[in-house]
Amino acid sequence: MKELSGKVVLITGAGKGSGKALARAFAERGAFVAANDISPINVEEVVDEISRQGGRSKAYIEDVAKKLGAQNLIKQVEDEFGRIDILVNHASVQPHAPLLDMDEWDWHRVLDVNLTGAFLMTQSVGRVMRSQGSGVIINLVTLNQEPAKDEAAFVATMQGLVGLTNQAACELSPHGVRVHAVETGEDVIEKVFTLLEEK
Repeated sequence: MKELSGKVVLITGAGKGSGKALARAFAERGAFVAANDISPINVEEVVDEISRQGGRSKAYIEDVAKKLGAQNLIKQVEDEFGRIDILVNHASVQPHAPLLDMDEWDWHRVLDVNLTGAFLMTQSVGRVMRSQGSGVIINLVTLNQEPAKDEAAFVATMQGLVGLTNQAACELSPHGVRVHAVETGEDVIEKVFTLLEEK
């Protein structure tokens, strides 16, 4: 399947979970995968695996929760390929701490990674896509899971990410940029590629 040949796909948090699965799936379909993670270990394994299977991918180690990290990442990908066709925001953290005992640092780190990171990436990549006149941004969210204790910060960011997605979709649509929220799970690959087939 090479229907995405020539497309540049940037995935944050590509070293694990749904980000890792989508990195493989995009590479199988012929896209170049710019795989980002804050830790080199897992993401470099993903890139090596893609390369062994004949795909094209490169690891980019940056902290997208920081503006400088997000901008460095985007600049590197743009300098190398000249465009970004698809952005998948997957970088997230999910600490387990009771609401009444949660340290303020943990709270801020979850918001920074899960929500601010998605905002920074959407804003900067959105500008690139506006210049191109096209693009797709996909925010991966975890919703409708069984009620769990000790996840107040994570749940708050997932709900916030849905709101950010809806607003970004409204504001970027006139520029030819589509923005979607896709729920993680076993069928995440099918959901993402179904969305990409829509015009």
